[in-house]
Parts: sequence; structure tokens; C-alpha cells
Amino acid sequence: MATTVNNAFVEFMKDIVNLDPDVVCKARTSRDNLLDNIAEFDNRDGFFDLCDSFNVHFGSFARRTKCRELDDVDLMIGIAANGAKYYSDDPWDEVRITASTTNEAQKDCTREDGTLNSTQVSNKFKKKLESVREYSRSEIRRNGEAIILNLKSKEWSFDIVPCFHTVEESDGRSYYLIPNGNGNWKKTAPDKDKEHVTSTNQSKDGRVLELIRLCKKWNKVKNAKTLPSYMLETMIINFADSQTELSEYIDFRFRDALNYIASHILSPVYDMKEIQGDINNLSVDDKLCLQQKAQTDYKKACEAWEQEKASNHKEAIKKWGEIFGSDFPTYG
Repeated sequence: MATTVNNAFVEFMKDIVNLDPDVVCKARTSRDNLLDNIAEFDNRDGFFDLCDSFNVHFGSFARRTKCRELDDVDLMIGIAANGAKYYSDDPWDEVRITASTTNEAQKDCTREDGTLNSTQVSNKFKKKLESVREYSRSEIRRNGEAIILNLKSKEWSFDIVPCFHTVEESDGRSYYLIPNGNGNWKKTAPDKDKEHVTSTNQSKDGRVLELIRLCKKWNKVKNAKTLPSYMLETMIINFADSQTELSEYIDFRFRDALNYIASHILSPVYDMKEIQGDINNLSVDDKLCLQQKAQTDYKKACEAWEQEKASNHKEAIKKWGEIFGSDFPTYG
């Protein structure tokens, strides 16, 4: 319970939106233990030659933009090429890799045309994880790009993605190649995502990460159609980049972000990695639904500010509760 809007948001962010610091600490410890276990697979019993120098902590947990509850932690596990080569001119999401002729694990995952089957690579990781006593009673499955390790004793799962790292291409960039879910590979660059988010946050006095988490919480409210998490995060970064400065008050930042979403949800949204192009693949109906939700809640946020200016904090807090639901603190 709170008596001012500011106090209500402090309580809301601490207890509902931001990840519990104890959970974050435990998740990082568990992640590091998993990486240690995977490192022991290296070149053993016909497994891949691993290259931990380009293991990557990626996703919203690594970028510190995940809101409560922590549901997954993303990891990319580096594989040494051992002479494998890729077709750099292939479409970004249908890259072929000519497998190594010296590494037994890669040879086991090779098609008749000599290309490396990413599904078989992922299945090898899955089978190896199942052999670890610590994970033997956990749920382990492959889901498109990732192997999902769902530890029964933890509230979060791990999304484990095998990857290769390319040489520098003609555009001056290097990429990670990860499974595309169809047997081939696709380019990604999670380091670019993280650099962009970090740079924008720093340029706006550290006021962006918390805003992204708050917007992700809003995205889950009311069981309406939701924006894909990465697309929403990209839109908030674009919003922050478009502003000279962001308010020190998170309710003002959030209000203005809603207005930006409503104004831009019908337009293309280009990924921060500059690989995928327009990631706004929502249907027209879904875009209009989300636009309506953002417009409605923007109006409520403006009404809440009017009540706050009149020192009517009870009504202001009530209005914010209409936006965020029953999780938002009540007045008192």
C-alpha cells in the first residue's frame, strides 16, 4: 500500500516487476555450473570440439531487461569449426555449413551433400546433457533452435543453443551461426543487441532498463494480444533513442512510451542486430488491437497525472491500477 504515486511505483518495481536479486544470484550460479558441466563434454567420447571463448550469455536475462518471473536463461555454446566452412552468400536464416572432415561429432551430423544438419547437432547436445547425473531427472527437450533444460528444482529453465562463429565478412562484421529450426543455420549477433541496449541506457542516465521491464509487465496484463518480447524491447530502445532525455520519473517515461507504441505499432520495426530487417510480423488485426490497448492506457496514464497534479493520489493510484491490474499497489 502507498500514499503517493512515486511510492507506489517504487514498491511495484521492487516487489512485482524487477527480478528478485536472490533469484538472479542463484540463476547465475546455476548457469555457471551448467557451463562447467558442458565444458567437460569437450572432445570426449566423440563429442564436438568446444570453444568456450565464444560462449555467449544472451537474451533478456543477459541484457538485464527481463521482468519477473524469471522463466528462462539463454546460453550459446561455441563449437570449433575444425575446418567447417559456411556459405556466406546464403540467406541470413538459411545458411549452409559444410561439415568438418576431421571432427567425428560433425561427421556424425553430416548430410549426404556434406552439409551439417543443425537438428542433429542439437540432438547430440541433448543426449549428452541427459547423460549428466545432475540433469538426468530433469526435463530435456529440443524446441526449434534450442535445447530446453528444465531443472525440476528451479523455477527457470535454460535455453541452450549450439553455435559457430564466422570470420569477418565483406561488410566488416562477423556473426554467430545458430540452428534455424529446419536443419540449416541462421546468422545472429547477440553482442550487437547487448551493445545497443547498454549504450542507449547509458546515454539516458540509466533510465531505460527499468522502463523496458515495466513495459514488459504491462504487455502481460489483461490477457490481450501481446507484442513479442524482443520486438517490444526494440521499440522501447527506439523510443529512448528518439528522445533528447528521459524523465527521472518512471510513470512519465512509461506514459510517453505508450504513446510511442500506439504511434509506431503499425510501422516496420527493424531489429537491433541489423540482420533480420522488419520484425513486426503481427497481423493487421493484432496491430490494431495493440494500438487500441496502448492508446487506452496512455489516456489513463494522462488522467492519472491530472489527478496527481491535483494532489489526489488515491485516484491517481487507482487509475494506475486500471492499467497494471491487481498487482499494482493500492492506496493507503
